[in-house]
Amino acid sequence: MEQTKDLSDQNPKNQMTKKTPDVYARALALHEALNGKISTELKAPLNDAGDLSLLYSPGVAEPCRVIARDPEAAFDLTWKANTVAVITNGTAILGLGDLGAVPSLPVMEGKCALFKRFGGLNAVPVVIDEKDPEKFIAIVEAIADTYGGINLEDIKAPECVTIERALKKSLSIPVFHDDQHGTAIVVTAGLINALKLVHKTPEECTVVLSGTGAAGSSIIGMLNQLGVHNIYGFNIDGLLNRNHIAQYNPLNRELAAVTNRDAEELTLEEAMAKADIFIGVSVPDKITGDMVRSMRRDPIVFALANPEPEIPFDAARDAGARVVATGRSDYPNQVNNVLAFPGLFKGALRVRATEINEEMKFAAAEALAALVSEDELSDEHVIPSPFDPRVADAVAESVAATAQRCGIAAR
Repeated sequence: MEQTKDLSDQNPKNQMTKKTPDVYARALALHEALNGKISTELKAPLNDAGDLSLLYSPGVAEPCRVIARDPEAAFDLTWKANTVAVITNGTAILGLGDLGAVPSLPVMEGKCALFKRFGGLNAVPVVIDEKDPEKFIAIVEAIADTYGGINLEDIKAPECVTIERALKKSLSIPVFHDDQHGTAIVVTAGLINALKLVHKTPEECTVVLSGTGAAGSSIIGMLNQLGVHNIYGFNIDGLLNRNHIAQYNPLNRELAAVTNRDAEELTLEEAMAKADIFIGVSVPDKITGDMVRSMRRDPIVFALANPEPEIPFDAARDAGARVVATGRSDYPNQVNNVLAFPGLFKGALRVRATEINEEMKFAAAEALAALVSEDELSDEHVIPSPFDPRVADAVAESVAATAQRCGIAAR
């Protein structure tokens, strides 16, 4: 029993004190000891022939007949109303890249565990060994009737955008690619509060964003919703520029059209000197302390590359950044997607929303931001903790109400 207790220790304070290699070893031991992290459970007794006749034959025939007459009854008579499929092809596994479908299964199980722990939702990992977007889309469409919602995960850009858009059009249940929009929602929530501290409006701010893939593309969209109109988007090839749009993939063509409004030719260093805000969803050590020092008054730095950020937390603060956020749990202001997706799906499924739209995502961001009161707001507390018990319900309530106002709620 002592060994099991040690393996399952989830105290964040304890985890912060341990070196990363030890975390890897302990995680591997935990997975091996448990044979994975999730399981199914019975919701009704199955102890005798009477129970068997109710849960299976012959009694199960009646809900089947009801659903045949009215497919929507599946939401009331099966697990569909409270179950999400977490689906991937393993082409962009958390910090590891394209390892394939089966190696992604531990991450998908982990995501399902987060859905259950933080949102009270059932979630099922589904790994699909198919990289062709059209074939992947067809497979998801074929299995979608089992679930109330689809959470796409760890699919590389730009294919992830193509896949999500196609499934949103063809399915009448919520479809959400968390790597894109979960990050964007939490970033937006953090920025809403950070801007209060520096007494700036979104409209007057210039943003430099490093990384125009899955997360970066959605962040740009939500920044526009927030009111930020001057954004410089950088990727491995440099600054996006509408004058060079023909050489970009379809996703970057869209982003070039809504960023760098004056079609400037700038290096990252030059753009940083114009910036109020830096957002990184790219690679470690992308920016320097000198770049932060060159930024405008009270710089805001969200360096979110994992596990090592574009600039270390302490280096950014030492260089004069007023608010610094990372993706790490051992520093303040952790941008963690678990703040968004459990409550987002909980709210969408509660009212049987047919999709998750831009208004619902922005409502989730505003709900998260509102959980940090004026008294609590500080340079090191602009985002609520993932373990704040109010998070999922606050997001769910805001998302559900927004779906109803938008007319996409079935109940």
